[in-house]
Amino acid sequence: MDKRHAGKVAVITGAAAGIGRAYALRLASEGADIAVVDLNDAGPVAAEITAVGGRAKAYQCDVSQPESVAKLGAAVLADFERCDVLVNNAGIFPSRRFEDIELEHWRQMLAVNLDSVFLVSKQFVPGMRERKWGRVVNMASNSFGQVAPGLTHYIAAKGGVIGFTRALASELGPEGITVNAIAPGFVRTEGTLARAPNFRGQTSEELYGILAERQAIPRPPTPEDMAGVLSYLASSDADLITAQTFYVDGGLVRVS
Repeated sequence: MDKRHAGKVAVITGAAAGIGRAYALRLASEGADIAVVDLNDAGPVAAEITAVGGRAKAYQCDVSQPESVAKLGAAVLADFERCDVLVNNAGIFPSRRFEDIELEHWRQMLAVNLDSVFLVSKQFVPGMRERKWGRVVNMASNSFGQVAPGLTHYIAAKGGVIGFTRALASELGPEGITVNAIAPGFVRTEGTLARAPNFRGQTSEELYGILAERQAIPRPPTPEDMAGVLSYLASSDADLITAQTFYVDGGLVRVS
């Protein structure tokens, strides 16, 4: 495997499973040291990396809480000294009819999916500025481009992520830092497979099939599909790419 990320330190939130785990394993296989961050136990992913000779450490963090994120930032910088690649991947994905969304649901969605991007970036962007190089990759969603029902609060949060990505990219570009977003489709992960039927009564398997039929490439996206895009955006090959949102969904959303 090409060691294109040798010497880099990557901080990846929501990395205990699913897309985040694929991100951690991919960047580690290409030489990066990995801070594996999750609300749940990220130890097994860190162990996977160290078992094959990589360097990784697990951190537990509630990325929606400022105090928890501040502790994370201090711990990572003490252990790794810096962050070169920040991947704001942590998020939640509950579906709920608009009439059933209470203010507490709205606030929780924005706290986990949007506030966290701001809070974690605040911890690691200053160091990137000092070194005049860095990569920030945020997780959006292709639901922003297709407006799926039952996801009003989720789409609002992910729309905020896209706006944040564009604005921060404009501010950090002169400092040698790029900021981009990846917008996955309905990716086949442990989390989506375990997802209860939504208000329309569709199971995950049914939804995989429905969406795949609408895609240009008719198969459900996998975490590994996302990992290749992340690896590219984190590399020097993407030096002039910033403020962009990459839809990785088999062509379900066709953006002109």
